[in-house]
Amino acid sequence: MSTNQTPARRQSPQVYRRRRLVVMLGLVAVIVAVVLIIVRPGGAQGDSDTKSPASTAPASPPTTTIPTEAVAADGDPCSPEQITVEPVTDKSVYEAGEQPQLTVTITNTGRNVCVLNAGTAAQVFTIKSGDEQYWTSTDCQTEQVDAEVSLTPGTPVSSAAPLVWDRTRSAPDTCDGAREAVPAGGASYHLSVSVDGFSNEDLTKQFQLY
Repeated sequence: MSTNQTPARRQSPQVYRRRRLVVMLGLVAVIVAVVLIIVRPGGAQGDSDTKSPASTAPASPPTTTIPTEAVAADGDPCSPEQITVEPVTDKSVYEAGEQPQLTVTITNTGRNVCVLNAGTAAQVFTIKSGDEQYWTSTDCQTEQVDAEVSLTPGTPVSSAAPLVWDRTRSAPDTCDGAREAVPAGGASYHLSVSVDGFSNEDLTKQFQLY
């Protein structure tokens, strides 16, 4: 018995071409399927082209209520920041024998009408030379009157009558006797005033005695 096998018959070129075409068509089908899976026509890619982008504007911060300060009303007591107290003398230089006449001007620099006691009971006139205090109106004051005054903004109010200084040194224990005359001959003095507890340290009136 012969062991030689009959060699297979060689296929025709047409068969090989058909096989290659089938393989190529299969590869194309696989590629198309992969592309469709990734691109998904009408899906996410299309959505990203047609949908408006999400707003990136920051959210408005929560509204915070800020407490407002109480607004002063007409007729309220005056406050220090709205009152200017200015001492006034009738002259800047006094010759021998002339006695200074002292007054005060009060101005409301605020926005509302305010009330304070501007009577003589609430007024304190002080005269100093350098660091030494020579005279204070309350040392020997005999007539004290309270007078509540309504101050209109921007309208200065002045003393109705001047307080006359006799050019002597005052002290509570010298009210019933003779008092010492203060230095003159061109000596310089400063007048300051407080009214109802209000005063302005930077507002003093300078004058000279001869």
